[in-house]
Amino acid sequence: ILQTRNNYEKNLFNGDLGKVTRVTPDGSSLAADFGHGEQEFDRADLPDVTLAYAATVHKAQGSEFPIVVLPLVKAHFTLLQRNLVYTGVTRGRKKVFVVGDPAAYSMAVRAAETTLRITGLPGWLKQPAKTTW
Repeated sequence: ILQTRNNYEKNLFNGDLGKVTRVTPDGSSLAADFGHGEQEFDRADLPDVTLAYAATVHKAQGSEFPIVVLPLVKAHFTLLQRNLVYTGVTRGRKKVFVVGDPAAYSMAVRAAETTLRITGLPGWLKQPAKTTW
């Protein structure tokens, strides 16, 4: 499983990977080993973990895996960006398989510019700070 939110009480952080070791018969709780002892998860903790047999490049940032399979298809052309392919490829420790359409790979490698994200942050940062004493 993949921890998707920091949990300081359990010493688990966003991106930590664990292996499920036990599940209660009614499915209300489970235990998982994250490499530093078993952690218990009750129903309230379960929204903070997800299955890790497949993860997006975004969720994989900061993590490494023994084997990575990176599918590239033209149907998801907005995600065909050089930086995302680089991140996906560099997550693999032993083997990386790039599968899919060769034209999609070509599109991704040529897409050096990331999509412009339009936010209000630059304007907000230019505003004078409001202090209240």
